[in-house]
Amino acid sequence: MECSVVLDARLPGQDPDAAFALVADFEQYPRLTENVRSVQIFHRAEGDMESTWAVNFRRGILEWTERDEVDPAARRLEFTQTKGDFAKFIGTWTVEPAPGGALVTFSSRFDLGIASLASLVDPVACAALRDSISDILRGLFGTSTEIREIEAAPITG
Repeated sequence: MECSVVLDARLPGQDPDAAFALVADFEQYPRLTENVRSVQIFHRAEGDMESTWAVNFRRGILEWTERDEVDPAARRLEFTQTKGDFAKFIGTWTVEPAPGGALVTFSSRFDLGIASLASLVDPVACAALRDSISDILRGLFGTSTEIREIEAAPITG
């Protein structure tokens, strides 16, 4: 079973390019939420980087490595887990111009790979991811940032 989390944040007065630069600076995320324990960039080339993550989850820690494709001109970042605790973890960050500012959208799909416990664990994992991304967005753009959930339903496939 997969879980999908999609959130957006409207950012009045925010320049879209500056907003994207903040979103793409993963190494600052541990300062923005206690749920992200560490992020390390260990490979960086134009448009491409690899990062390792450690994130609090329930009473443990989820760890993974992801490949990040960064396109500053399109203000789009795509990530795909290459190894780690998820069976699957993919997603995007996008920043678009919006009237009077910018719109940041986070979209992801993941599967913890525990079919027998999916009905218990996946809703908790979806909620934890929503909370962490909301914390990151408020840390990046201010505590009054309005965050809207677009979709957060478990899906099969």
